[in-house]
Amino acid sequence: MYEKTFPNKRFKYTLQFLNKHIDTSKSILDLGVKNPFSEIMIADGYAIKNTFGEDLDEDQSAIRNSTADVVTAFEIFEHLLSPYEILKSVNTNKIVISVPLKLWFSPAYRSKTDMRDRHYHEFEDWQLDWLLEKTGWIIKDRQKWTNPVKKIGFRPLLRWFTPRYYIIYAERA
Repeated sequence: MYEKTFPNKRFKYTLQFLNKHIDTSKSILDLGVKNPFSEIMIADGYAIKNTFGEDLDEDQSAIRNSTADVVTAFEIFEHLLSPYEILKSVNTNKIVISVPLKLWFSPAYRSKTDMRDRHYHEFEDWQLDWLLEKTGWIIKDRQKWTNPVKKIGFRPLLRWFTPRYYIIYAERA
């Protein structure tokens, strides 16, 4: 996944946001397989457990059976057909979620080689807010940031000004 690029800015801002809201003494269930950001969280002192690559649209048992204090979902909801079911399955009262924002000048991402590396949802901030509200969560904090790229062109220029990522901290109502 990160063969040619590494999202240093996204990882930096995500960790700062996580540190702001979640104490390292809290256990975390991180949705998705172990990945480079999982290692960053561990190195920062968090005790995390990842899901194992099961299809979370079909099987939410890892979420329902978790005893973690916090659930995190970094860059995973856009890949799911039904994030609503995931949010209803969470049995803790704290969640941190980040999603890439829909870019009006770019089509939805779709890997040609990996069926799971595709975006079913291209979120706008209000859509994630509404999804959380409908599933019983209250957003306590949110942040957006851009993702400039060092390329020449109209789309790269827009990436300097258009927010690309959205992160929220929410608690169960």
